[in-house]
Amino acid sequence: MEKLEGMQAPQFSLPNENGEIVSLSDFEGEKYVILYFYPKDATPGCTTQACDFRDAHQSFSDLNAVILGVSPDNEASHQRFIEKQGLPFSLLVDANHEAAEAYGVWKLKKMFGKEYMGIERSTFLIDPTGTVVKEWRKVKVKGHIEEALATLEQLTKKA
Repeated sequence: MEKLEGMQAPQFSLPNENGEIVSLSDFEGEKYVILYFYPKDATPGCTTQACDFRDAHQSFSDLNAVILGVSPDNEASHQRFIEKQGLPFSLLVDANHEAAEAYGVWKLKKMFGKEYMGIERSTFLIDPTGTVVKEWRKVKVKGHIEEALATLEQLTKKA
């Protein structure tokens, strides 16, 4: 997969935890979008990542950014995850992994000697014009949110 940085972000329209359709175009001309793909609700790494985004939510919001998490989990799973962790942002249902494929994060993975298709933890920073300005692939959770926030701060200072 070639890098998406500097290119128009692939469009998507996906249901959130309440079944409401959320599209990338909803934010064009208005907000930065932190679009993060994660493998599964309520697993250790994904919970840590979601809680890190939760804890930094106000800082992202202050910089005119909206956070959207994406996984193949269903609405009910997303609702439980949001309630349990107190997440102040939407989680989108990518059941057919169309968005994950469009962003090049639907990958062959290996665990315990088994191969399967799944989400490679990745984050995309999309500016208000719909351009991918930064992408992080194969994300390691520790320190990632701070890096994403620092990148956004630099961008908004230039704007």
